[in-house]
Formats: sequence, structure tokens, C-alpha cells
Amino acid sequence: MLNLFHNYSYIIKLFFLITISLVINSCAKKEEADLIINNGIIYTLATSKQVESIAIKDGIIFDLGNDYEINKYIGKNTEIINLDGSTLIPGFIEGHGHLMGIGYNLVDLDLLKTKSYDEIIELVKNKANNLPKGTWIIGRGWHQDKWKENPEKMINNFPVHDNLSLEVPNHPVYLRHASGHASLANKKAMEIFNISNNTSSPEGGEIFKDLSGNPTGIFNETAQRLIQVPNKTKDERIQALILANNHCLENGITSFHNAGSGFKDIEVFKELANDNKLDIRLYTMLDGKNDSLLSTYFKSGPKIGLFDNKLTIRSIKLYSDGALGSRGAWLIDDYNDEEGTFGHVVTPLKELERVTREGFDNGFQICTHAIGDRANREVLNIYESVLKNTKVDHRFRIEHAQHIDLNDIPRFQELNVIASIQGIHLSSDRPWAIKRLGKQRIVNSAYPWRKLINSGAMIINGTDAPVERLNPIESFYASVTRKTLEGHPEYGYESEEKMTRIEALKTYTINAAFGAFEEKLKGTIEKGKFADFTVINQDILTVEEEKILDTKVVMTIIGGNIKYKNNQIIK
Repeated sequence: MLNLFHNYSYIIKLFFLITISLVINSCAKKEEADLIINNGIIYTLATSKQVESIAIKDGIIFDLGNDYEINKYIGKNTEIINLDGSTLIPGFIEGHGHLMGIGYNLVDLDLLKTKSYDEIIELVKNKANNLPKGTWIIGRGWHQDKWKENPEKMINNFPVHDNLSLEVPNHPVYLRHASGHASLANKKAMEIFNISNNTSSPEGGEIFKDLSGNPTGIFNETAQRLIQVPNKTKDERIQALILANNHCLENGITSFHNAGSGFKDIEVFKELANDNKLDIRLYTMLDGKNDSLLSTYFKSGPKIGLFDNKLTIRSIKLYSDGALGSRGAWLIDDYNDEEGTFGHVVTPLKELERVTREGFDNGFQICTHAIGDRANREVLNIYESVLKNTKVDHRFRIEHAQHIDLNDIPRFQELNVIASIQGIHLSSDRPWAIKRLGKQRIVNSAYPWRKLINSGAMIINGTDAPVERLNPIESFYASVTRKTLEGHPEYGYESEEKMTRIEALKTYTINAAFGAFEEKLKGTIEKGKFADFTVINQDILTVEEEKILDTKVVMTIIGGNIKYKNNQIIK
């Protein structure tokens, strides 16, 4: 009788517990997404398969799959974005650019689209008419090899200051070449800094002079430092950063690898990020020429994921040579169009090796500018020496990697060095670069993307803005067609070096994330990664080649928040 009572009590208790459990479960709040995106073409790049819907919660990708699987997360507060057939990809990552330079170009004279020296002079003259005498006029973006017509007087294939000084005599003028590796100053600017026929060229640079020894106004590579234009105020730097941030959003860029910054730029990065006014995720390199800056950060170590993952400082930018356009790129053999000229060593090799070693020892990634084949070789030699016998995941980079001797191409993979290229440079430079290098070097080893990929090297992509327009679509187009933006030549320059479309897209997403040690956070659309997306109006992986450049950014989403839509910045 007692056992029967105990059994009955147990059954009642068990029934009670089951009932309570069912009630609790039925009343439990359903897992609810903040945002669901659907009804478009969605490339995750994590697999070859597309998905129909993405669920986002707290700025992170919460789940993804077909509509039935994801619709269960819809709640009364869930926002839904209907792509209406548009294409969604992981957010574009600019692999190499100059963020403040982009901002300053939007404030100062932007000369990127100029087609002649006369046009430049007219723009400067108009600017001068609206400024008090003595006010500096700053500009950037001219490139003499892209002019439709050249002035009568040129020296070393560069313009001279005479006409500019004649038309604008009362304002100091300083106009940087598109590459950033040469500049043109007028007579007024040179007078301020006592530049004359007696002024000597510094190491690693050159003051171009005429046959009489008079300065032409062109300052190449390190010689540019002889003209010290006024520093920007903090308010001007903040204005430039806000403009650059917004320009990134307009171009679908969610993250940006900033190729070199000093104390003052980093100060405004931190201020805007702290005030929640920096939308893009910024991966910035320290200016390797600034020993004080490096010493400060060597003491504190890399700074990763500051301000809710809006700012990371863990790499150093160095320069080994100059640019091809100004004949500053360091070559093994002399320039095809200037016998006996080999380019410039911008930073002494011992100094490059010292900073590389110290940076590595203090936990920093090294990113070195190298365009010419000799520069690439010497940087690889330094990297090999510093990294000897190490098993550290260093991810050293060569920025540009534009012209590489055939013997050095396999070394990128052997040393695990990342090639940070800019596809758009092929479109802009190839028509005239053959003059500098000659046909054999152009064909064998210039812009050798397929050779690098086939050797197993990692490639990331960018624009080097403001050297080029900050437009990932243009660089993507150049990477897959190897044509100019006008569509020439018919089959592309050295067409065997083209990337496939999926390869090119990965250089702007997952590869670029890897290049910043961030592949676990971004670059593909997967659970647990940042909800950073770019929405474009057509499928760039399948659209006809001639229509790629018609692609427009529809929406830019960062951390699950729409930052750009319908041609408007969203704040």
C-alpha cells in the first residue's frame, strides 16, 4: 500500500514538472533578429552556393539560409530589407589607400581629371582670383602621361613652372603629381624656401633643372620635402576625414587599409571614432619614417579593435622606392626611355631593415612600398633576413608589387608575403608604362597577377586613392579585363595575367581581410562575422564584361546599419 502511494506521488510530481516545463517553453520569447535581408542575389564567398536570406542581431550575422529557415526570426521589431533583385556581397575592403589624402583632395584642387597643363593653370588661376595674395594653393592629381596635349616646353617629360608662375605670380602654388612621388611648385613657392640654381638635390630625390641649372619647378621623390606647405589645422583634418569617410560609403567601402599615418591623423581617427562619427572600419599603418611615433607604439604594442572595432593600429608603412611615372621606381636595368637612370632608393636599405626588424620584434606587421623590380627584390631580401627561422604569422606585405623579376615572383609564396596590388593602376598606367620598361619587361614581369596567383601567393586589391578614383568597381574591372576604362585594347594588355571574376572579388573581400589579420571578422558572409555588406545594382560575377563599369552601389551596410542608400549618406 505504501509503495502504491509513493508511485502515485511520483507520477503526480512528474506530471506537474512536465506541465510547468511546457508552459515555460510556450511563454519563452522567440529568438528575434534585428534585421533580415532577402529577395536578392547573395554571395557569401564562404562557399560557392548562394543563400536567400541573412539574419542580423547586434551588428553580427546571426544566421543565414533559405527564406523558410530565416523567417522564423522575424519579430515585431525586426527590420526587413528587400533587395528587390539587387546583388549583396561582403563589404568592399579598400586594400591600400590614403584616407586623409582623399579628404584633402575633396577640399583642395582635385586635378585627377585634367587633360592638359593649360587646364591645370586655368584651375589654379581661378582659385587664386578668390583668395588673398600670399595664400597657398594646394592641389593633387595631375599626370603628364595622361594629357591629350603637352606644353611646348618640357624637361625630362615633365612640365616647367614658367607659365604657371606667369599666370599666378602672387600665390605660392604646390601641385602634387597623381602618384604622390613628384610635385610642381611655382616661382613664388620656390622663393619662400630659397630654391635656386645653387640648391642641391637631396639623397633619394631630385630637383629637376634646365640646361642653365635653373629649377624647373619639379621636385621628385625626397626633394618634395624642400617645399614645406602649411600644416592643416585640426578642424581641417576633421573636415577632411568626414568627407573621406562619406566618400568611402558612397563607393560601398566598409573597411579601409590606410597606408601611413602620423600622430595628428591618428588623433582625429580616435576622436571621430570615439564620437561615433567614423562609420568605416579603419586599419591604419604607422608612418615608418617617424621614429618618435614608432617608439611610442613599440612601447604600447599594437592597438586592435578600438572603439567597437572601428580602428586598428598594428602595421608600419615603409617606402623602398618611388613611382614609375616619375622614374622613381628602382629598377634592375635602366629605364627604357632614359638610359642610365635606375630610379631612386627612397629609404636606405639599412634603415629599411632596422625598422622592419624592430617592428617585427614588437609585434607589428610590415608593409613596404615597392614598385620596381630591384625594389621588390631588396625588400624580399630584407624580409627573408628578418623572418629567418621564424614561425610567427607575420603577414608582411609589399605594397604595389607592380614590376617583379621572374626569379622573385615565387618568393612571395615561399616567404608568405602578401602582394598588395591596385588593379586600376594597370588601366591607368599600362598605355605609357611600356615606354618606361620596354616590351620585354612589360610582358614578362609587370602587373604579374596570374603568375603570383599560380605560384600560391596571396593578392589583395585597392585603388591607392587619391592616386586613382576610390572606386572598387573600376579596379575590379581592370583586374578581370586588363583594359583601360575606355575598353582598350580589345583583349586586354597581357591577357594571360587576368584574374577570374571570383578571384578579383576575393581580393577586395576575404583576401583583404586576411591582409589585416581580420578574416575571422569580415570578408565573407558567415555566422558570427560583422554584418558588413555592399549592395550593388547588378551581378558583377555574371554581367556582360562591357557592362561591369555600369555597376552602381545601391546600399552600404556596416554592423547591420544602413550607412548609404539611394545616393544619400545615412546618419
